[in-house]
Amino acid sequence: MNRTLLAAAAALAAIVLLGAGFAAGYVVAKRGESADVRGNATQEFVPTQAPAPKPLPGVAWPTWGFDATRNRVSPYAHKPPYRVAWTFRARTLLEFPPAIAYGNLYVTNNSGVTFAVDVRRGTQVWQRRSGRCAASSPAVDGKVVYQAFLNRPPCNSSRSPERLSGEVVAFDALSGRVRWRTEIGPTESSPLVHQGRVYVGDWRGTIYALDQRTGTVRWTFRTGGRVKGALAALGNRLFAGSYDGRLYALDSRTGALQWRSSSQDRLGGRGRFYSTPAVAYGRVFIGSTDGKVYAFGATTGDLLWSRSTGGYVYSSPAVWERLVYAGSYSGALYAIDAASGETAWRFAAGGPISGAPTVMGGLVYVATLGGRTYAVDARSGRRVWSFPDGQYSPIVADADTAVLVGRARLYGLRARQPLESAR
Repeated sequence: MNRTLLAAAAALAAIVLLGAGFAAGYVVAKRGESADVRGNATQEFVPTQAPAPKPLPGVAWPTWGFDATRNRVSPYAHKPPYRVAWTFRARTLLEFPPAIAYGNLYVTNNSGVTFAVDVRRGTQVWQRRSGRCAASSPAVDGKVVYQAFLNRPPCNSSRSPERLSGEVVAFDALSGRVRWRTEIGPTESSPLVHQGRVYVGDWRGTIYALDQRTGTVRWTFRTGGRVKGALAALGNRLFAGSYDGRLYALDSRTGALQWRSSSQDRLGGRGRFYSTPAVAYGRVFIGSTDGKVYAFGATTGDLLWSRSTGGYVYSSPAVWERLVYAGSYSGALYAIDAASGETAWRFAAGGPISGAPTVMGGLVYVATLGGRTYAVDARSGRRVWSFPDGQYSPIVADADTAVLVGRARLYGLRARQPLESAR
């Protein structure tokens, strides 16, 4: 081999080694950027949490997550053992739980049929077919039921969202009569009724403020990805996650951007936000497809902590007594310290968790994709009770009845003698 070839070979080897060094450095840097962030109680942490609002007259459970902060804490203290007082067959998948008001529960199945069901007896009061797919909870306010709908079947259409449509419909709560309907993009964003407006996001990445009385669009804001989860609110500030990996804070009155933050950078790109945010202790808590639960400052948007769970976190957090509860596709329910982000306890649920937990009577209720619902002690993570149905978000309630959401059935539970099938 002549000197020219030897020199070329040496130069190529040097380039390869240099490239390998850069690649190794890049990998190390990305791993460092994606490492969990530890928090503390000194930065944007309000140590006392305002009590959850009391239910309005006639409205027992008004919205997905109970109130605008989406903390998912029940004001009712039902506890097992339960008996099944009634069962309602919803025919197809129930991916999201009901709202309860005026003696009825309101729920929409995956096929887009909205039911009003007497919450004491479990009997149907009315139903309305949309001809669309649905994957969201209704909201109830002022004797009106607000429901968001996806595109027309097929429900898992791969067509561009720009070529599909969805809508938000306002039904009379007592009769089911349609009061108004507004077409937007396909939406699985459970409506937020707040300050006289209805807020939703859609697959086109747009957030809408609709007039509560008429459905008229008051303002819109465009994110960089699909908005699949619901919005949360505190005062005049709205919070929404997007599939662009960003969390947005908007002025609820104008739609003006207050701040925008992101999930952590990592190899393969940032995680996406399907989870609905929860607002508590001056912070915004949200899960990500990168397997983490995040805490951001509600005022600044600063990243305060992140905690890995080992699987996707589609689950929307519940927050109670300075703990953040979120399920993971790793098959575990996590209780995370709201100040530091440290894991307080971990419950192995035996199957992936996609839906949001609910706290009621000092217990955390969670369902798995394996088809079982659990109640665990909210302070220790000790298993207390289980039920052989459930898949997504497990339970809502009024003063007399706990309503457990099965895969395609609703169960009215009342605390009396032990439930034989649940042992």
